[in-house]
Amino acid sequence: MVNKFRGDARLLEPGLDRLCDLTGRPVLGVLPWTAGLWPDAEDSLSLGTGPDDRLAPGPGVPDVLRVAVIRLPRISNFTDTDPLIAEPGVAVRFVTSPAEVADADLVILPGSRATVADLAWLRERGLADAVAHRAARGGPVLGICGGFQMLAREIRDDVESGAGLVPGLGLLPATAKFGPAKVLRLRQETRDGERVTGYEIHHGVVTTDGGEQFPGGCAAGAVWGTTWHGMFESDGFRRALLRQVAAAAGRSFEPGHVTFAQIRERKLDTLADLVAAHLDTAALLDLIDHGAPAGLPFIPPGSP
Repeated sequence: MVNKFRGDARLLEPGLDRLCDLTGRPVLGVLPWTAGLWPDAEDSLSLGTGPDDRLAPGPGVPDVLRVAVIRLPRISNFTDTDPLIAEPGVAVRFVTSPAEVADADLVILPGSRATVADLAWLRERGLADAVAHRAARGGPVLGICGGFQMLAREIRDDVESGAGLVPGLGLLPATAKFGPAKVLRLRQETRDGERVTGYEIHHGVVTTDGGEQFPGGCAAGAVWGTTWHGMFESDGFRRALLRQVAAAAGRSFEPGHVTFAQIRERKLDTLADLVAAHLDTAALLDLIDHGAPAGLPFIPPGSP
């Protein structure tokens, strides 16, 4: 199967025939490039993209809310911010410099595949100081999973990096300790009358010893930390948090009425329609039901 092909698929036919000759396997279809599809991504090269059908801010909204997501070298679970990208009147940027942190209304430290290494990178780039300075001024900061661990007082990591005890940013009354077992579970609670759901997937366990209640973690003033991914998909909670950010920034802002689950459903329907129109679905279903046919030639690694 060929994905994201631009142009006239008939021009590709000699190449498809050649693929079949080389591999002994048929090409089951060519999916065309479709702008604005915006599927959930695993590769960070897709960062910064978004749907083409986002609504503009409503009347009476003079500004947008500026959200800066720190683009960690080993960023993970970055789809956490997709609901913010889809929200009208919210501009989400993935940033790597202290100046981009300074002028944001909300700064997010996202998940990381290597918390201690990315924390060291924050310090090397001057981003750790920039986050601390904005927190001291009352600027909203949110840490998610690995980002929450970075905001803690200290991190004990004898598992992932083997660095032992590492000082965190000290912006939240919490400690993080890495263990060999991975925590994986769904979570749910209510905050200010809004239902919040999310999921945990991490080796670092955060223990809080103070602060205010926040779903999946704690808060200290305008600094929030959570172990939960996916919490911005809870529409009511997302809007309530954006109102807090707007109030702290002194902006006149009212979130729209985006239902993120509907956006996801529409893009999956679009993808399903593309598959139905351009792929040999009968052959795909046969592979699912019966596996690959017998007698296919073996293709050694690196063969021409």
